[in-house]
Amino acid sequence: MDISTLSLVRTIDALRTLRNDWQNQGYRVALVPTMGNLHEGHFTLVKAAKALADKVIVSIFVNPLQFGQNEDFDHYPRTLEQDVRALAILGVDAVFAPEAEALYPNRVTKSDEEASTSAVVPPVKLTSILCGKKRNGHFTGVATVVTKLFNLVQPHDALFGQKDYQQVTIIKQLVEDLNLPVNIIVCATARAEDGLALSSRNQYLTQKERIIAPRLYQTLLSMKDILQENPMNIDAVTKQAKATLLASGFDSVEYIDVRHPINLSSLTSVDEAGGVILVAAVLGKTRLIDNLVVEGKRLA
Repeated sequence: MDISTLSLVRTIDALRTLRNDWQNQGYRVALVPTMGNLHEGHFTLVKAAKALADKVIVSIFVNPLQFGQNEDFDHYPRTLEQDVRALAILGVDAVFAPEAEALYPNRVTKSDEEASTSAVVPPVKLTSILCGKKRNGHFTGVATVVTKLFNLVQPHDALFGQKDYQQVTIIKQLVEDLNLPVNIIVCATARAEDGLALSSRNQYLTQKERIIAPRLYQTLLSMKDILQENPMNIDAVTKQAKATLLASGFDSVEYIDVRHPINLSSLTSVDEAGGVILVAAVLGKTRLIDNLVVEGKRLA
């Protein structure tokens, strides 16, 4: 497809003009929010969006609010031209790629403590656990930018990957709490042939680390098998899984836990509601996350 058939939208005014035109024509609109540096996981979301809606818009924005002081905001890969060409081939109708100043006009720099910006603060019970323990403010940044995108694009559907399970849980809660008129679609985690969850950060892995990395998913599969046979064995299973990952070559395991699949509350056993195994582990300089749902055994 010729790239000229895709609208590259850089300003809020241009986005509103485009969105009003789509609304006047009665189109169903789907949004795929991204930070760019797109890979097959993103393209899976785009393909699902095209099956749902008349018009698909992909946002590309490296959101400064969701990066901590020692995280890779400045070095996060920015590949807009490459991304736009790939999305044009897939038949995406528009890409919204604003500058930070457009979304955060009162925030001068990433580290500016004086310049304030309104923020959307999700429930602490969802943001203080798992990834939130070491990424202070991360999910407030996510919630703020997603709310802005929903307000600007006004999509009927928004598509996210299951790999970011905690993030998706928070966004679902956000939509419910703020009565936002958008349907959240969660697509299965896209994986490489060896099971590694696709992520922009996989490119940071060395050749040796890339061989080790699939052990993360393999460990989750083993945990799932054990928990489906013995739902009461969460503590022992997580301890063994952590030891397995460290023995496999991971440098550290930030967390490995089994939580309620809807509200992420702690579980003592995988009951009839099931559970979700969530993990974050560091391999070399790369932090990898993954998850796997454990189906519950419904009571007769």
